[in-house]
Amino acid sequence: MFISRRSALLALALSSMAPVLSAREAMLPTDHSSSKSDATNPGGFNMKTRTVELQNGIHMPIYGIGTYSLHGDRCISSVLEALKNGVRLIDTAHIYGNEREVGEAVRRSGIPRNEIFVITKLYPNQYSDPKAAIDESLERLNIGTVDMVLLHHPGSDDVKAYHALEEAVKTGRIRTLGLSNWYEKELKDFLPHVSIKPALVQNEIHPYYQEQDVVPFIQKLGITVQAWYPLGGRGYTEALLSDPVLNEIGRAHGKSAAQVILRWDLQRGIVVIPGSSNPAHIRENTEIFDFELSVEEMNRIAKLDRAEKHDWY
Repeated sequence: MFISRRSALLALALSSMAPVLSAREAMLPTDHSSSKSDATNPGGFNMKTRTVELQNGIHMPIYGIGTYSLHGDRCISSVLEALKNGVRLIDTAHIYGNEREVGEAVRRSGIPRNEIFVITKLYPNQYSDPKAAIDESLERLNIGTVDMVLLHHPGSDDVKAYHALEEAVKTGRIRTLGLSNWYEKELKDFLPHVSIKPALVQNEIHPYYQEQDVVPFIQKLGITVQAWYPLGGRGYTEALLSDPVLNEIGRAHGKSAAQVILRWDLQRGIVVIPGSSNPAHIRENTEIFDFELSVEEMNRIAKLDRAEKHDWY
């Protein structure tokens, strides 16, 4: 969802679009052939196809690029760079003011539309007239059916807005739905009022704010979890990527601290969408499928949790 200094992630499209894997990747112990969740694979991720089957049967890539604060040609070039490097999941939102640029990049990429998974969001100031908000987002994106639309965070008329999204799913304008910045109480209050269960909840998650109780709670509902600010977010990325524990673990694998964080998320069953406009970082952060963190390393990272939230919602 939101941007960090370093970014992006490797590629894959829908489950029918499996990648060509190297012999090394094909033999990796983390390349689960099954996407069913269990204690070692809490998100039900398929590491071979690099996708997750959402609770409604739709397949979504487990890594992507967030476009928060990317605008104009910078946004278009960043999305095109990510797509060139195999990324097939793009996250935008009405409030980012860049849906037109994201749509243009998708159209200019030359990649078949059904191979790219696009997420956008309605903001609370749109909830009172959600039908108009949906029309406007689809018009700005101009890519046909949108793969997923989220409510950006709780607000007045959020149930009304979600009901309008449900109607758009029924008419084929949107494929599936989700929520952003919903936690245990919010979900318990919200879910009894909707017909289509959210396929995804997107929250702030990084090593200093791990949501160790919230993530399993959401996953037990059969809902996929996605992290925004996976690398710490505005003003915090440099400090997080300088963390000595993350760098020590990275050196053991020949990886950067950013790659360690993204891999840590995947092994927790959390989809990652860091944002970047730096081509080197976009490429670097796609290289997260050729190593595996040990149980000891995962536990060391778990101990870094400070309950340190870097944004207000």
